[in-house]
Amino acid sequence: MSELALHGGPRTVPRDRRIPRWPDIAPEDEEAVRRVVASGRYTAASAGEKEITGLERAWAEEVGTRHCVAVSNGTTALSLALAAAGVGPGDEVIVPALSFIATAITPLHLSAVPVFADVDPVSFNVTPKAVEAAVTPRTRAIVVVHLHGLPADLDELAATADRHGLVLVEDAAQAHGARYRGRAAGSYGRVNTFSLNVSKNLPTCGEGGLVTTDDDDLHRRVRMMRQFGEVLDGTGPRSYVSHMLGWNDKPNAIQCAFTRSRLVRFHDENRIRDENVRRFLGRLAELPWLRGPDAPDDRTHAWHILRFMVDPEAFGLGPAHAGAVRATVMKALRAEGVPATHYQLMPLPGQRLFRRPPIAAVDHYRASDWPNTLAVIDGSFTIQKAHLSPKARPMLDLYADAAAKVWEHREAIAREARELDYRPPWEEAEDIAAGEFPC
Repeated sequence: MSELALHGGPRTVPRDRRIPRWPDIAPEDEEAVRRVVASGRYTAASAGEKEITGLERAWAEEVGTRHCVAVSNGTTALSLALAAAGVGPGDEVIVPALSFIATAITPLHLSAVPVFADVDPVSFNVTPKAVEAAVTPRTRAIVVVHLHGLPADLDELAATADRHGLVLVEDAAQAHGARYRGRAAGSYGRVNTFSLNVSKNLPTCGEGGLVTTDDDDLHRRVRMMRQFGEVLDGTGPRSYVSHMLGWNDKPNAIQCAFTRSRLVRFHDENRIRDENVRRFLGRLAELPWLRGPDAPDDRTHAWHILRFMVDPEAFGLGPAHAGAVRATVMKALRAEGVPATHYQLMPLPGQRLFRRPPIAAVDHYRASDWPNTLAVIDGSFTIQKAHLSPKARPMLDLYADAAAKVWEHREAIAREARELDYRPPWEEAEDIAAGEFPC
């Protein structure tokens, strides 16, 4: 048994091994970009532009909705979706306490108020019970995030929205290709959003976003709002007449052409990723010290991010040492060459943005209000992007070898975790933030 790299032993992943490139660009993708450059039509305001409308038609068909609108990025997609659905000043929008910051700041862009709901400790998604408890007379919408690529409990959440007359919005930024009870993620809510950021399962060569809906009026409003409230049909001259409040959130034709090209390989890449990740998780399932992601039988996982919960009891320690064990394991894995990392360091309501003027007059944040989110952040680590490429299987095999090596040295891991002067991630992040921007 070789020594841990953390203690001077050889690395499991050789230093010259690199994570497979993502996105893995094909000649067809480059040709799509050249096609736009040759056309001279770069935005939705260019008469006769075909790549943006082509991507919109293709993605609507993919997810099974009547309409799709391409926009500049996933954050603007969510802002436009909420605005088109009528969310405005003073309205409340329920969002998960564990998500990317964009989920919670988009209501603020509309002068609305994000209201946070705790997540399930197994699926990491917001629960219908937590959402129900967060509803008030001012609630206008529920944003459901399919975190890491696993669809949330959409039937139950839709029932909650219907019962209270609320708009259900799917934030499927991490769930391209995932399905819930036979339906594609991003087809269930009244209006839904995707990100095409270069890191996503369906990427562009930079930034992009998509809004999907079956509602004709919402589709019309989103299209107008992305271009200053104007009506653009792509056939005639631009009128420069704004009929409603809008933004400059139109997409870039080069990026839409790039994504449109990648759609041809989308299903094959998803299939191979699923095979690779399931093989990886199967090997890790033989180790008793961690719990990997999974999907109930009624839905599929897009595997955008892989989150692993560490079990301190497997190391002979109690729940109080969960964070210390996770921190020690992360350090050991990273020394072996595994890119183990965090995804969010604190509950979203703990972000300074939401606790200080002008957003909040008084800081009422209590970490104890988000027990499941805290437990997930404290006791888990993630692997991001390294597994997305179809060529990732050999690297994932090495990561599994590294995890097995860490387990072989469990006594050393337990000893270091027990002696660690540990502070949870949200406390360290708060100190860093205070140093960067004291107030």
